[in-house]
Amino acid sequence: MAVTVFQQQLRDRFLAATVTAPPSPWQPVGPGMIPVGGLLGIGFATDPATGGDLVLVVSGSGHGLFDATTGERLAREYDPDEEPDGPDLACPGIGPVADVRVPVAGLHGGGLHTGTDDGWHVEVVVPEWPNERVLLCTGRGPYEGAHGETWWQVFHSSWSTFRAAGFSPSGRTMAVATSSDLTLWTRPGPPGR
Repeated sequence: MAVTVFQQQLRDRFLAATVTAPPSPWQPVGPGMIPVGGLLGIGFATDPATGGDLVLVVSGSGHGLFDATTGERLAREYDPDEEPDGPDLACPGIGPVADVRVPVAGLHGGGLHTGTDDGWHVEVVVPEWPNERVLLCTGRGPYEGAHGETWWQVFHSSWSTFRAAGFSPSGRTMAVATSSDLTLWTRPGPPGR
């Protein structure tokens, strides 16, 4: 199957882009990547006390719950009763969300929100398989605008296996998960939230 001129131009555009910080109002959470060996998937929950975003991480050595605005680990379960299952790949929460089932996206399927109510969206591209690149976009992103104007390559998974990328349901947190780490960005709540 032949590659079209447009497809080749897109591939070249993605390969030429460097990893850059997302624009304001997005800010990195903590010092950057949170190491999580054997990461299988992630899901979002809402802190019942604050209304803030929480991230549930499922790994080969158990489950961990992180505050999405600080990166602080809030709870850890080394031997969970249940792994993600069912049509939404949900599993029981831990710590402050122990009474909630959390849908998980990652190695075994599922998905995170790929867009926000106020126009941000995430695209995962693979111009050089098997290394995924995660783009944060506005408008039509890389299809009409320039890198650093309507899209930003915020992550290049060249050292670990990509698992998932997307937003929390609130739209205040963006996450990228690989087999070895979790990277988070946060922002103030979108208008109307």
